[in-house]
Amino acid sequence: MNIRTRLTTIAVAAAFAVGSATPIYAQNPNTLLNVSYDIARELYVEINAAFAKSYKAKTGQDVTINQSHNGSSRQARSILEGLEADVVTFNQVTDVQVLHDRGKLIPKDWQKRLPNNSSPYYSLPAFLVRAGNPKNIKDWDDLVRSDVKVIFPNPKTSGNARYTYLAAYAYAKAKYGEGAKTDEFIKQLFNNVPVFDTGGRAATTTFVERQTGDVLITFEAETNAIRDLVGKDKVEVVVPSISVLAEFPVSVVDKFVDKHGTRPLATAYLEYLYSEEGQTILARQYNRVNNEKVAAQFKDRFPPVKLVKVEEEFGGWDKVNKEHLDPDAKLDQLFGAR
Repeated sequence: MNIRTRLTTIAVAAAFAVGSATPIYAQNPNTLLNVSYDIARELYVEINAAFAKSYKAKTGQDVTINQSHNGSSRQARSILEGLEADVVTFNQVTDVQVLHDRGKLIPKDWQKRLPNNSSPYYSLPAFLVRAGNPKNIKDWDDLVRSDVKVIFPNPKTSGNARYTYLAAYAYAKAKYGEGAKTDEFIKQLFNNVPVFDTGGRAATTTFVERQTGDVLITFEAETNAIRDLVGKDKVEVVVPSISVLAEFPVSVVDKFVDKHGTRPLATAYLEYLYSEEGQTILARQYNRVNNEKVAAQFKDRFPPVKLVKVEEEFGGWDKVNKEHLDPDAKLDQLFGAR
């Protein structure tokens, strides 16, 4: 059984345990659709089961949480095109913000509704390498060597990959400054990627099952989860010296929760992510959390790393969009016609 099948089997089995056999579009006040990013399947299976148990204990009501997963930017587009999500749990602020900017599905100030700018947990781009680290990959510099093949998804469809782009750019800028050398660094990184999958889980499959590439770049949580699944005799995790703080923003999708009558349930669901129980599940699955008690309990799982913030390093997401992510901006220029 390959890695995708094993993970899907785990997810499906647990999903049925909380009632997710309900058709994905069937909505009632006790049913939610959580539209999420590609590699969060197993995380939200566990979250959903625990939340359903907690909610029933408090209210006496059974609830159904349906899941939808793909690259976060693709998911955002699907919602704008009519996928009626009650909540989104994404891995990039811009993919939530677009629901306001282009669809007016959520309010402009959505980040003020929950703590930590509506981000209940965070992570960072990290590396997964072959056991024994035969290419001696330690930091971003090693990824642009001519003998190294790198795997990460397409930054046009994956928030995961855009964080990789920003982390690599921040590293190169710190070393070379803004300009031609940094641009060349990023171009070489892209050139070292033999295939760009649309999302993080597909990239993981390419690296682990198809044995393509020397290093996979993905969120730290995914690197650890895959190592635990396939074994330390197959892969190991490398955390680079510097990376980008990757927030995982969440929001109720106001237009659809009001249509479905699910606002109270959707709000309770997202608030659960901030509870001690929710934070413990998040940390146990290798996500970094802000709850100090839970963070201390799991501190041995998370090596120290210099994390740069988008706001401080790049001037915020609006500026990142304008200078890097919008059509014909820096990313388009460096990525080329791939």
